[in-house]
Amino acid sequence: MIEPGTRLAGRYRLEDRVREAGGCTLWKATDETLARPVAVRTFDEGFPRIHQVVTAARAASRLTDSRISQVFDADDTAGQAYVVEEWVVGESLTDLLAHGPLEPERAAGLISEVAESLTVAHAAGLAHLCLSPNDLRWTSGGAVKLTGLGVDAALHGVTVENPAASDAQGIAALLYAALTGHWPGERETPLPPAPLFEGRPCAPRQVRAGVPTTLDTLICRALFQEERRGQPPLSSPAAIAEALTEVPRSIPLPIAPAAAPSVRRRTSTAPQHMAPPPAQQPYQEPPRRSRPLLGRALIALVVVLVMAAIGLGGWAIGRAVGPTMGGSPSASASPTAGSGLAALTPVGAPEAHDPPPGDGAENNEDGGLAVDDSRTTAWRTQSYRGDPRFGNLKDGVGLIFDMGKPVTVREADLLLGSQPGTSLQVMVGDSPEADAMQPVAKRSGVAQPQVKLPIDNPQEGRYVLVWFTELPPKAGGGEYQAELFDAKFRGSS
Repeated sequence: MIEPGTRLAGRYRLEDRVREAGGCTLWKATDETLARPVAVRTFDEGFPRIHQVVTAARAASRLTDSRISQVFDADDTAGQAYVVEEWVVGESLTDLLAHGPLEPERAAGLISEVAESLTVAHAAGLAHLCLSPNDLRWTSGGAVKLTGLGVDAALHGVTVENPAASDAQGIAALLYAALTGHWPGERETPLPPAPLFEGRPCAPRQVRAGVPTTLDTLICRALFQEERRGQPPLSSPAAIAEALTEVPRSIPLPIAPAAAPSVRRRTSTAPQHMAPPPAQQPYQEPPRRSRPLLGRALIALVVVLVMAAIGLGGWAIGRAVGPTMGGSPSASASPTAGSGLAALTPVGAPEAHDPPPGDGAENNEDGGLAVDDSRTTAWRTQSYRGDPRFGNLKDGVGLIFDMGKPVTVREADLLLGSQPGTSLQVMVGDSPEADAMQPVAKRSGVAQPQVKLPIDNPQEGRYVLVWFTELPPKAGGGEYQAELFDAKFRGSS
């Protein structure tokens, strides 16, 4: 049995066992020739896939992408086979999520680096196939490192027919985990598994409020390998990398290696690596220009005349409006309806509320379309047959808006679909459940798309529910469905 202190190839001194699993031991070691820490994998006697692991490690060693942990050495010709890799110091995605899900822009920034590095790997004929939260690391130097490329799959004997699609699903699973704190993959990880609906993981927006629609759609296109919102599946790391180019990023990004394919980037921070500025010239005070005495006098005279004109103008205006000051204000000075009310902005996308016997979804993934400031996109209820009251299946459905803190809503401005006949309520409460909310406004048989609801008896609460109790008919008849294109609330917090 190999013990700490053992030297391999006369240079790699094993120091500490990091972990043991499946006949493979990972060590922290020192490369005594180069005086640097390294990670070394050794194998139990009779390990069945030593040749495959060493072959995969040698193939991975040819990659030079700085975001992929480097393989330094691999050998199976002597009595003890081993693989020597870069020792990566930093926090894994699992560690980062110990404090809760990441902000969407930071999550997108991290995962875009993974997608781009795997694009490079696939261009060289290599795949990961075993992505997990522990394989993504944010180093102490502020860079992304992806570990286990090729080697992990060989260790576990993983082979697939479509490596590009498999890694696309793995990348989507990492982004899902970064945004929700749950793992949607089949492999066991330290993260809690994603909740399931009808045998597969729920969409990210069903797990955590506030996940942007763009990222939710991207994840579903890659993770489930299916069309979403008229967009085709994302079936390769390159496709995901391209899709993420339009998403803002809020983390420092390392320079992409020269071998990486050209990918457009958009970031919400200045790049870390920039060309040095040109040498700064010593400051020289500009020469003074003498100004004739007459010129200075003329300038002073002009300034005096301008100030006098401003004073006379102010005196004239004061006489014109003076009689109204202190007495009854004129009609034009009266506050307009709704003045003094602040816009109340929800945190994240609203969540659909669909009580039993509903399935709890009610097009939940489209909730963000009701707050995207577009008059052409809408959240819609499901279609119901029979009658406008949900086929007598339930009392209503709606969208719950989380304001992030207690607010007092005094006005709701809703843009509905063009079909008349909607009946709805606005409800407020401290819990995101309809039973715990108080109705503050209602409207029946709405005939116009634009509905402004003043709230005469406001209630304070963190959650606001737009609750549909009767649906308008869909064009063509036979079915009923409500649409909410835009929802705005005003009041105070």
